[in-house]
Amino acid sequence: MCRSFFLLVLLVARIFAAAPVTITADELSPLVALYKELHANPELSLHEEQTAARFAKELRSAGLDVTENFGGHGVVGILKNGDGPVILVRTDLDALPVQEKTGLPYASTRTATDDLGREVPVMHACGHDIHMACLVGTARALVKLSDRWSGTLLVIGQPAEERVLGARLMLRAGLFEKFPKPGKALALHCSSDLPHGTVGITEGFALANVNAVEILVGGVGGHGSMPHLGKDPIVLAAQIVLALQTIVSREVRPGDPAVVTVGSIHGGTKSNIIPDEVRLQLTLRSYKPETREALIASVRRIVKAQAESANMPADRMPVVTVSDESATALFNQPSLASDVRTAIGGVLGADNVVPREPVMGAEDFSEFGMTKEKIPLCMFWLGTQPPALVAEAKAKGTTLPSLHSPLFFPVPEPTIETGVKAMTTAVLALMKPR
Repeated sequence: MCRSFFLLVLLVARIFAAAPVTITADELSPLVALYKELHANPELSLHEEQTAARFAKELRSAGLDVTENFGGHGVVGILKNGDGPVILVRTDLDALPVQEKTGLPYASTRTATDDLGREVPVMHACGHDIHMACLVGTARALVKLSDRWSGTLLVIGQPAEERVLGARLMLRAGLFEKFPKPGKALALHCSSDLPHGTVGITEGFALANVNAVEILVGGVGGHGSMPHLGKDPIVLAAQIVLALQTIVSREVRPGDPAVVTVGSIHGGTKSNIIPDEVRLQLTLRSYKPETREALIASVRRIVKAQAESANMPADRMPVVTVSDESATALFNQPSLASDVRTAIGGVLGADNVVPREPVMGAEDFSEFGMTKEKIPLCMFWLGTQPPALVAEAKAKGTTLPSLHSPLFFPVPEPTIETGVKAMTTAVLALMKPR
């Protein structure tokens, strides 16, 4: 009799532990309101003071122990619930210098002064406002479901993701020394081409290494009618741009993803003046560390060789500067990504968790896995668009507004609901059951 009763209790406990995560209309409504508030009040990277304070207030209200202004405007929330694993979940806080053109009633009309002193429009064009709302919802759900898990939840509100600086700022401030050290780390990110109600997961490399490079092409200025008396940096810059195209096509092993893009070229003031300098700005993208280093080395070699072939004076040789604003490739640890996919599929349905190809975008969430601890990471994509709209675009061969577009916006209610369910379910799967 006692043994039968014990087995029955154990069976009920297991069924209860596996019960799908749900979110009621009363729980969803304030999260949508929070999202709209954040969307209407975006702040640029390294200036997220009010956003961080708002996010911290919500975490504190949910019952977490919160530290603010960590590594800049970083927020750290801790929820301890007995012995067990430490799981980190992270959201980004910052917005972009983009003028919103969505026409939404809660569209951003904000402007701000950037770090160069320019007045610029500001918009959450990458979904960070959705990310914050989803993580607040996840924190609330895990507090409510505290009898289903044991361990420590570490919620990170990270600044300056768009400048790929914030994760390193928080790590350098001692994130893993001053707070519980996580065993695994999760994040979600809005997708502009997945239907809401779905999640996309990539195993292995998911996002790329990124380096921003500036090339100052020097020259000897003069009159356009007497080019033989000068050294034309515009011609040299054009030759450099063309020569750089051979890096991926002729120097990178076929099948090894790499991108070299010249995104900006500026030089000259008038048609009959040979300027004395031209500036080029590049983005270099790859997955493997050795490919990253090879791209940088190739750029330096080609720029130098082109300038030498133009017989440029030594004091006017080009200067190649690799920016500190760089991102490391995001590697979704395959076994963790598989566990997350299985768990989320249990609540959304396996057909709603789809495989995604890696892309050459960047995310500094990768930095949390680059410390000596080598913490396993998994970031999954969150669908944001009406299914009919996605299907129509696919049928017509057209594209929907992408992330960073002034026209991008998610459908809030189903997107946030799915995000909370997915992230909460993933955390529960990694925590020690009670």
